[in-house]
Parts: sequence; C-alpha cells; structure tokens
Amino acid sequence: MLSYRHAYHAGNHADVIKHLTQALIFEALGKKDKPYCYIDTHAGGVHYDLNSAEARKTGEAIEGIHQVFDHPLLPASYRQAIVDCNDKGQPEQYPGSPAIAQAFQREQDHIVLMELHNNEVANVKRQTRRWHNTVIHHRDGFEGLPAILPPTPKRGLVLIDPSYEIKTDYTKTAKAVKKAYQRWSTGIYAVWYPILIADRSRFLLDAIEQSGIKRILVAEILREAKSDEEFGMLGSGMLIINPPYQLDQKLEKILPALAKSMLGETAVADVKWLVGEE
Repeated sequence: MLSYRHAYHAGNHADVIKHLTQALIFEALGKKDKPYCYIDTHAGGVHYDLNSAEARKTGEAIEGIHQVFDHPLLPASYRQAIVDCNDKGQPEQYPGSPAIAQAFQREQDHIVLMELHNNEVANVKRQTRRWHNTVIHHRDGFEGLPAILPPTPKRGLVLIDPSYEIKTDYTKTAKAVKKAYQRWSTGIYAVWYPILIADRSRFLLDAIEQSGIKRILVAEILREAKSDEEFGMLGSGMLIINPPYQLDQKLEKILPALAKSMLGETAVADVKWLVGEE
C-alpha cells in the first residue's frame, strides 16, 4: 500500500517540527570537522511546489511554514535551507528532508536515501544526480536500515519518518529502531510520529522506552481536539536517541511559540526525557 503522497502535506506543522529538529542536529554535527553520514529511511520528495494543485487543495503549508517563516525563534539555518530553494518572499518551494540534509552537507559528509515508491525514487534520483557522496536505495527503509549499519563514517544521523498510513508502521518503526541500535549504538536517531485523535503513537513510544535504549528525548507539539472531531491529526512529535548536547533546551525555547502560531492558542509543546542516562 503506497498511496501516500507528501505533496499534499509539504510545509505543514509536522514538517516544521521535523525539519527544525533535523537542522539543529546538523548544526551540532557540523561543529566537528569529522565527517558524518545522514541516512533517510523514507526519503519521499526532494523539493515540493507549494503552489501545486496538491498543496493548494489542503492548504497545510499556509497554516504551517508560512505562519512561522519569519518567526524570530525559527532556527536561522533551517530558514536559510528554505530560502535557498526560493527567490524571495514567502516560500513557494519547500525542501523535503533530503534537501534539508544536502543544505548542511560538507565535502566530507555522506547522504544515504531510501525510498520504496517507484515514482518517488525516480524523482529522488533525478533531483540528486549532481549531489556528491550521495547514494540512493530503492528499497523498504524498515528492512534496509539495519542492513546498512554501521555506516561509514561511523558518525551521523538517521531520520525515520514513515507515513503511518498503515497501522503496522508503528510496530515496524519500533523494531527497526531496536535492530538499528544494536548495530550502531552511537548514532543519532530521529523518529517522527503523528499524534492523532485515535492515537497509536503511545504504542511506539512505549515499545522504544522498554527496549533498553538510553538517552531518549521526546518533543511534541499538539492542540486540543474540538468537541465534534472524531478523526485527524492534533500534532506530531520527534523521538531522538542520543540527542546532541543542549538539544532539549533549544527545543524547549523554540517549540511553545511556534506551536501556537501553527496550531492555535490551545496548542502546547512538551519536551521531556523519555529515558535518561543512568
């Protein structure tokens, strides 16, 4: 089942929390000259047209990145990655997670992108053909991630962000994280997940919390459900294993104001350690 198309949702509040977290982690990795490897298990698109029929149909970017693009708390490096895709003014093109990674990539850094969807992987290959040190895998990211670990260089970030259209994605994500951590315990893992009215994210968090993995940070933004809402997304979260120093403090400062800008006055942000260090 591969019906999900992120073009309908590009630049929404979920992308904002995911990509600003991604940017902050790249900032930390870039403080050392040592090379790093970025692995994306569900690469999706590289760039998205916010004026496309799909984006206009949902209007999610209007309530997402357009609300916070000029916000003083938005990380400057994340904003610059968006600016680099556009000529001027409010963004009309939005970078997917591979493009965010490429915006931070240095000569010595490596990018590994996985995508299962036939059309998407063709687009990824076309749009990244001039990128250096970049490898594309046409494969299932859940299966592929443990198979390629540990990477070379043995320092870096894994982003896991399936669509969760299929309920088993929650279980598959937890299993993939556990297997990957067994092979590469020093890597940084960033897992995005939706917070739905009929929510299943707690199953994912519980499974990873009980895995024995240490140093797990969770950051969420969400709003209150309306009285007549029976389905839909209230917010989303990022689970980060081995987060860089002070990432928790940075997210605590940034997310509350951005959450209200995108999700309304009932929105809150919650940054906490799911599992700390012993």
